[in-house]
Order: sequence, then structure tokens, then C-alpha cells
Amino acid sequence: MANIHYNYYECENPCCGLRFPGQEGSLRGNRCPLCRTHVRIVTTLMLEHDSREELSPIPDMHLEVVLDNIRSAWNVGSMFRTADGVGIKKVFLCGFTPTPENPQVGKTALGAETVIPWEHFNNGFKIVKELKSQGYLLWALEDLPSAIPLYDMNIGIINSPVVLVVGNEVCGVDPGILEQCDRIIYIPMAGRKQSYNVAVAFGIATSYLLYCQSVAQGSFKKLPNT
Repeated sequence: MANIHYNYYECENPCCGLRFPGQEGSLRGNRCPLCRTHVRIVTTLMLEHDSREELSPIPDMHLEVVLDNIRSAWNVGSMFRTADGVGIKKVFLCGFTPTPENPQVGKTALGAETVIPWEHFNNGFKIVKELKSQGYLLWALEDLPSAIPLYDMNIGIINSPVVLVVGNEVCGVDPGILEQCDRIIYIPMAGRKQSYNVAVAFGIATSYLLYCQSVAQGSFKKLPNT
């Protein structure tokens, strides 16, 4: 993939002064998107795309995810992008979770939805039960009194494929699915809110789990640079 040139622009209107990036040649009429005053280029940058063959930093952990009844297409897109970043093998979209056919998913996935295998199922409970029958370990991300703190998990080397289940932003994971799970995990918090945004929680959990698996295999190699 070719390198992409970006400019940083600054509005010449002293009452506005908006400073913003834009891909070279993409700004219409060289005008500010807020006040429509002319803008000037203040600096340029080039985003370099590394053409080296990408190697998975954690090749021996097979992690898939179930996104069950996620409401927000933007959250789903964000989770697709995270899934690509940490090497998740497949995404199961269940219930009314938006699929990549929804253009809003692509706005935050930024192309990750085209490279991560995915399937949609109306009934998340049924697909989770089927995966368990195939030998998958089922872990749910949910804040319950019986849940294990994420940072206290003794993961060790996992030879079986794992499915991480993430549920609805308000209701959480389906109780029927929770009954099928081998582990329930929660992320400790210091603030007053009881949960993170679902896409943020997904990123924290998957990055930490995969990094711990890498360490358990004797590698201290971190996940890829952003």
C-alpha cells in the first residue's frame, strides 16, 4: 500500500482558528469546515505503511468473540478494529448486533471489517451452546459478584480455542449464555460508574488476555505498535 500524505490546516479567521488534519487534495475549496473561511497549511506529514509480512505475536492462542445484542454500530466497528489489532480469529455477531453491511460499522472499523471473518446468528444462546459442544472454552465479560477480576486471572498456556462473550451495553450478557460459560471476568474500576463503554472494555480484556498468553508461552514480546 502506498504512503498517504496529510496536511494540517489552520483557519485564517481569528474568531475560529480551527486546526485540523486532512488528506492531501481532499479539502474542498481550501475552506474551514466550521466557518467556511480560507485555511492555510501549517504542517504536513506522511503516514508510512509497513510492507513487511505481518507476524502474529501470539500464534498459539485461538481466540474468537461473540458480540451478543450490541446496540451501537460504532461500538461494533470499534471492536472489529480491536479484533484485527490483537489477532482475533473470528467474530460472531448475534441478535440485533449490527453487521458490516451497516455503513456505520465501517466508519469506526476503518477496513478491519473486511479482513476479520464473521458470521451472524439470530440466537446467541444457540451458537454459544454449539461452540461449547465443539470444545471451545467460553469466557464472558460481565460484572457479577462471582466474576474473576481480569488482572487476577491465572491463564497459563491455553491449548483449547477460547470464545470471549460480550453482551448488550445495558443488559449485559444473556443469563442463559452465562450459564454455559467456564469463566466470567470483570474489569476492576476506580471510578463511580459500574462499567466501561463496551468497546473500551473489549479492548482492555482482549489485549490483556492475549498478552498474558504470550507471557505464559515464554515470550515477553508485546502486542504490535499502534
